[in-house]
Order: sequence, then structure tokens, then C-alpha cells
Amino acid sequence: MQTIVLATQKGGSGKSTLAIGLARAAIQVGHTVRLIETDTQGTLSNWQNRRPYADPLVEPIYAARDIAQRLLTLPRDGATLTIVDTASGTSAATSAAIRLADLCLIPARPSIADIESAASTLRVVRACNKPFAFVLNQAPIRGRRIDDAATALGDGSSADLAGIVARPFIVMRNDHQDALNAGLAVSEFAPASKATDEIRSLWQWVEAKLCRGLNDHAKSGGELADPRYSAGTASDADARWDACL
Repeated sequence: MQTIVLATQKGGSGKSTLAIGLARAAIQVGHTVRLIETDTQGTLSNWQNRRPYADPLVEPIYAARDIAQRLLTLPRDGATLTIVDTASGTSAATSAAIRLADLCLIPARPSIADIESAASTLRVVRACNKPFAFVLNQAPIRGRRIDDAATALGDGSSADLAGIVARPFIVMRNDHQDALNAGLAVSEFAPASKATDEIRSLWQWVEAKLCRGLNDHAKSGGELADPRYSAGTASDADARWDACL
């Protein structure tokens, strides 16, 4: 089983909507997907309550120690992919999820506030030595601001851009919010839409990056992160953002 974690300090970046869209895209190519929600705001849980279908199942898990335990048992339940939707800000649960990720996705809108917040999250991801990629989300259809934001996220290097800024950029489209309101993924709500095409293409990019990560791991002979890692030694109330260190 592989684990994707969506994390960023900034609220409103669209983590939950991306988690839903990617989950459904993965299901459509044969994955058995579980969504884990560590955000007490409950966007995924509320979406599931409105949803007319059972899959993908959403599991709210708020304690850091419980995330590791659940990731250990999910493969026994048949899951091949788990996507973790974290809360904005800092918490032991987010640190634990990052520590156990096969890939961290950092959503960012093309704004200076989001880019600055993405840098804070990136420091944590790098401290945990985890593969990552930025997802430029809720972008305008066109404009210089998109390219400027992508370049800033890639730290000005075209080589960095190819590997760490996911493609395609996800444009702000009403279909995403309308699907969320209906308890659907965008590919269910508007299967022939540009929004669906973008999400499916994003999943293909993410899947390719996951596969490259597995190949690199096999070549290096390294050990996979142990999902039994005791990430819950600090209480959530006084947790440091660098709890994974």
C-alpha cells in the first residue's frame, strides 16, 4: 500500500477537494482507496454524509498515535492506496502523517501567502526526508501569475520545476465546488469536463512519481518507513510542528 499526504500550513488551499478528486481517479484505474481525515473541520466526513456511494470510505483519525496504527492495518483490509487529508496549521497528527508518507503533496494557490506557507511546510517535509511535490491549485485559467508562482515554488530552477511542481495546474472551476456540495468527485459530477481531465492528468503525474520513488528505493536498498513509528509520544495539545524529527 502507498500513502499520499496532502499538507500545507495555509488554510483554503483545496486539500480536501484534491484528496477526493485523486481518490476517485485512483479508483477508476483499479486502486482500493481509503481516505483518512485528520482535520477536525470534517470536510471529508461531511462530504461522505452527502455521498450516494459507499466508496471511497472516509476515516476520521485525529490522534497522531492512531494514524501509524491504522496505516499498518489498512493493507490487511485490501487498501492499495491511502490519501491523508491534514488540517492547516501545525499538529502532531500532521507531523505523524508526513513521517509515514510515500509522497507528500503541498497544494498552493498562486498567491504570495500560499507560496510563503508552502515554504514552511516544505521545511518539515525535507526534515522528514520525504518525496514531495507542489500542486498549484485554484489557479486562474491563464496569466503570468501562474508561471511566476510555479517558478517561485521550484525555487527558480527549471530542473526543479519538472520534478517537484505537479502538472497540470488545477484551474479554479465551479465543477469542483458543485461536486463537493453533491457528495461527488468531480469526475462523477462532470465526467466530460476540463476539471475532470485536469484531475485525471494530475493523478497520472502523481502515480508516475510514486512509481519512480519505489524504483529509486529498490535501487538504493533502503528501508521503507515503518508504519509502527511511535508518532504519538507528544500530546496533540502541545505538539511541535517538527515532531517527526
